[in-house]
Amino acid sequence: MGARDPLLEPFQLGHLTLRNRIVSTAHAPSFVEQGHPRERYRLYHEEKAKGGIGLTIIGGSTNVSPDSPSVFGQAYAGDDSIIPWLEQYAAGIRQHGSGAIIQLTHLGRRTVWDDAHWLPVMGPSQVRERAHRAIPKVMEQEDIDRVIADFAAAAARVYQAGFDGIELLAHSHLLGQFMSPHTNKRGDDYGGSLENRLRITYQVLDAVRRETGPDFIVGMRLTGDEELEDGLLAEDCVEIARKLEATGHLTYLNIMAGAPYDDLGLAGWVAPMGTPSAPHLLVAARIRAAVDLPILHAGGIADLATARHAISSGAVDLVGMTRAHMADPHLVNKLMHGEEDRIRPCVGLGYCVDRVNQGKAAVCGQNAATGREATLPHVIATSVARRKVTVVGGGPAGMEAARVLAERGHHVILHEAQPVLGGQLRLAAKGRTRRNIIGVRDWLEAELLHLGVELRLGSFVEAQDILKDESDFIVLATGGLPEECRCTGADLAVPSWDVLEGSVRASGHVLVLDELGDQPGAVLADMVLQAGAQVTLATPDRAPHHELGPTTGAVALRDLYSQGIGYVPDTECVGLSRSGNRISAKLRNVLSGAEKLQEFDLVVTEFGTVPNDALYEDLREGSRNNGQIDVDAWVSGGPVLPDKPPANGYDLIRIGDAVSSRNMAAAMHDALRICAHV
Repeated sequence: MGARDPLLEPFQLGHLTLRNRIVSTAHAPSFVEQGHPRERYRLYHEEKAKGGIGLTIIGGSTNVSPDSPSVFGQAYAGDDSIIPWLEQYAAGIRQHGSGAIIQLTHLGRRTVWDDAHWLPVMGPSQVRERAHRAIPKVMEQEDIDRVIADFAAAAARVYQAGFDGIELLAHSHLLGQFMSPHTNKRGDDYGGSLENRLRITYQVLDAVRRETGPDFIVGMRLTGDEELEDGLLAEDCVEIARKLEATGHLTYLNIMAGAPYDDLGLAGWVAPMGTPSAPHLLVAARIRAAVDLPILHAGGIADLATARHAISSGAVDLVGMTRAHMADPHLVNKLMHGEEDRIRPCVGLGYCVDRVNQGKAAVCGQNAATGREATLPHVIATSVARRKVTVVGGGPAGMEAARVLAERGHHVILHEAQPVLGGQLRLAAKGRTRRNIIGVRDWLEAELLHLGVELRLGSFVEAQDILKDESDFIVLATGGLPEECRCTGADLAVPSWDVLEGSVRASGHVLVLDELGDQPGAVLADMVLQAGAQVTLATPDRAPHHELGPTTGAVALRDLYSQGIGYVPDTECVGLSRSGNRISAKLRNVLSGAEKLQEFDLVVTEFGTVPNDALYEDLREGSRNNGQIDVDAWVSGGPVLPDKPPANGYDLIRIGDAVSSRNMAAAMHDALRICAHV
């Protein structure tokens, strides 16, 4: 669409001219070191600026006070030690043409007391939040005065560091907790009427403006509807927006909706697959119609068509595509250069946000370079020495390896035993909740065709077949085979793959034995329930789907509970036997040792995979490197093989589940960090 594309139109935000309407909104990828956004954090955001984004808002939930401790890897702007890091940040973002804003907050009750300085969690009233579990201290006037001063001091540090502005986070955090009758039960000047509940926000805005002056950008992330019976209703939020606009202190509003006070509420806020696209766009449009301030909105907008509609329809002025930029930080550049079809799509894996909420750093489940910009490239450089490469296996590991090697300029042949590409991705897309994951396969396949990879589908190969390719580099992405059940009578159970592929029909009462507690068991149960069967899922973990994070886990559990699944936690199967036409399962509680017998029509196992490594063993002896890589170089992000191809013979590696049973993110990480240097 070129220059006529509404997404690529410039926009004036206060003193700052944005080169387009696309924004990366504030989030906390948990890359901080000692509360500071250092090199990893900076390079992560600089990549988006290189990729053409108009504005990047860093520092999701950056804390301003010591009694607002980080619970998901936020930065801390409560003292001057952050200033040098922010200076580097502002310079790095601006040199690539993007605007730079940082989000500031006090978490209020939305944190924990037993971390950092072990100070009491505070809030307007003693109302516990289920997500973070603490019972807050009721804030006294001295607490309120101190927090106001902390906001102003943090804003002054950001201003001194050369940022374009700040965004104050009200929605669900302390300022929003004062606004909402759901969390504010006070009877003093900060409670009761809406004007009273807004008092601390007015005072924070006054204090911030005194420190930064009138031209500094000051935005606010605000709810447009809490969607709670006793919370802020849509009409309340319209009135709040008008009152805040009337202060003259705000440059823009970032409108959200919902109440992330439990896991399902968080899933509504940071929507994984299995949830609607852009569910709160009309909420933002309602606020835009009520005020003259520019409106930014993000929430489940993962594709350009939806983003384009949000702008062209007049619903919002700026659109947040945060997770879309984790999948492809060069999204805007590709759009500008007519390569929209080559943008790697965010399919809503939820891997990024769930890792943060599990105390891990955010990485993308399909783009291994995200968050690893210091060692892994988003734009693949062409190799000086061209090689002929054979890749065996058309799952995510093999497809990503073939893509990267083709980008490097090598001649790539890919063998896949099945008539279609995808590997376990085809199984992962079964059922209802997770079916969008097939988009990962679709993008990789399109890239392989674009790059001219020689695809040999329905090609089941042995060692002698591969050697006929006369390649000097062989990548084995042969995946794994289902791990077998080891209990007595295990032959009466079937692996999950047989059901997912359709070779075994699930009916009647089905027992699912889930040893992993991850997505495969949930997808299997979803598919079986969709087929009309009754499902009991037994797991040795203390809770079902134990490995899932709060957003993907809540959505999976919601959908499975609504279909009538029965869960038996803390339970393993120790024996199977025939009982007429049914199967009798001996189930044992892993904690108490108590056993019980129960009959089922079918028993299905999900125990992960064992490496399909026969081909590797057949080929390794004839390879230059004996199938081994330089582990130290692998860890540091350098080349794991010699720079030059062998004069005779071949180098050999294996990746993904062909090495060990992990997940798609690990498989694609293997592929990128090895093949980007070959």
